[in-house]
Amino acid sequence: MKQIKVFAVPLVRICRRAVSNAAPAALVASAVRYEAGTALANSGALVAFSGAKTGRSPDDKRLVRADPSQRHVWWGKVNRPLSQAVFEQARARAVGFLATQQQRYSVLGFAGADPKYRIKIRVECTRAYHALFMQNMLIAPTEEELANFGDPDFTIYNAGQCEADDSLDGVDSKTLVAISFENKEIVILGTEYAGEMKKAVFTIMHYLMPLKGVLSLHSSANEGIAEKDVSLFFGLSGTGKTTLSADPNRKLIGDDEHCWSDQGIFNIEGGCYAKAIDLSPEKEPEIFNAIRFGAILENVALNPKTHTVDFSSRAITENTRVCYPIEFIPNAKIPGLGKHPKNIIFLTCDAYGVLPPVSLLSVEQAMYYFVSGYTSKVAGTEQGVLEPTATFSSCFGAPFLVHPPALYANMLAEKLQKHSDVKVWLLNTGWCGGAPGGKGGGQRIPLKYSRAIVDSIHSGELSKSIKESSAKLPLFDLTIPGKSIAGVPASIFNPLNAWKEVGKSEQEFLTALKKLKTLFDEVMAATIKE
Repeated sequence: MKQIKVFAVPLVRICRRAVSNAAPAALVASAVRYEAGTALANSGALVAFSGAKTGRSPDDKRLVRADPSQRHVWWGKVNRPLSQAVFEQARARAVGFLATQQQRYSVLGFAGADPKYRIKIRVECTRAYHALFMQNMLIAPTEEELANFGDPDFTIYNAGQCEADDSLDGVDSKTLVAISFENKEIVILGTEYAGEMKKAVFTIMHYLMPLKGVLSLHSSANEGIAEKDVSLFFGLSGTGKTTLSADPNRKLIGDDEHCWSDQGIFNIEGGCYAKAIDLSPEKEPEIFNAIRFGAILENVALNPKTHTVDFSSRAITENTRVCYPIEFIPNAKIPGLGKHPKNIIFLTCDAYGVLPPVSLLSVEQAMYYFVSGYTSKVAGTEQGVLEPTATFSSCFGAPFLVHPPALYANMLAEKLQKHSDVKVWLLNTGWCGGAPGGKGGGQRIPLKYSRAIVDSIHSGELSKSIKESSAKLPLFDLTIPGKSIAGVPASIFNPLNAWKEVGKSEQEFLTALKKLKTLFDEVMAATIKE
């Protein structure tokens, strides 16, 4: 009965004046009461729906072209310009919409765990689901910090329920995510996908931090419990950053966005945003157990009678998600600070099925793979992506870069030269034995093998094994293990073996390998030209 009484009271109902940092219970109550289709799962997590947009809309992101930021921006397909005048019109549309809504919410929080570099963020929105999302994802201020918060460094106006005016110059659809570094504002129109707010904050940090000599990274990070050794995991969404960094034997610093300063690593966020498709307690217990009251399940299929979630369902989207505060992970490190990394792991989801599960990279190779950023877009993470598609994403995060890729690459090169003991690995969490699909198609590399490989990197077993026995991958000259390690048979390390196991010839393998190498060469040539 107590639970029923809670949901019967409009705890956060307001008119034109937003309540800041409402209690999670109040936000959940408001979401269930006022937002259609919202409910509680049997785990206690809030089940929310983001409407027509179930992934990011990168083609609708715009940066305002103005001084001084325009002199730093990598203009082109990733960062498309918007005039100051059009931004002001879009801002007025968003602010006007927010002012008319009966439910409004405000969130105040920090981006950046290191007080020296953190920035203050304010979010204005009309959905309790969005407010709870950002309270989870930003670093929560203490009561004292909240009382003395002052003016924010950046403000997000999320009017996603209001469509953009596509008659405006530079606005190509009813969706717009516009960022002004001079106004210190972000305007969101025409999309209710919560991930747009998270990545807008990341874009801000990708602009500001390099200007302060700090390298911003699309990576997860964890830390050894005994030696405090830090590992960074680079990769696009769906490659395993969140999954592989959530290790019960290591402290989780963060699952997606970090910075590398002269003092070490720090997390940008205060929460995690993990893929939920096919989630299970057996495969990913830390993430699964984080699904409880205060967490958000986004776009999942919910049984209306039992309120159980079908994590295998793709009825709404492939890109189902769970958002939760990082403290929901038992071994999270708070605050999210760590030493300089000992291991850097580049995660790639190889859709051709020709790259080995793991390779040890030289410094030159590390820069090559960082700049090229080869992976595959995994179904659902962006609008229109329905199957794995090979792509190259500079710095393993081109959609979020603001400066030219060379700036980030040069900063990483300087870090690797200064910290020469850092080992860099290329870990393929994609396919082996060929491309996916069809008769005789390749198979996804088992998660248990990827986990065992990462464990061997942390223990030093893999490095020792490679010193004793290794081989080279043709064309790419990648160093691959020559013998088995704990939990992983030697046969899986050479991708040619997987091709032969499904009845394909060595020539077929080399043809596919050459095709991928040609793509690499074309991308690197274009990058050098830039």
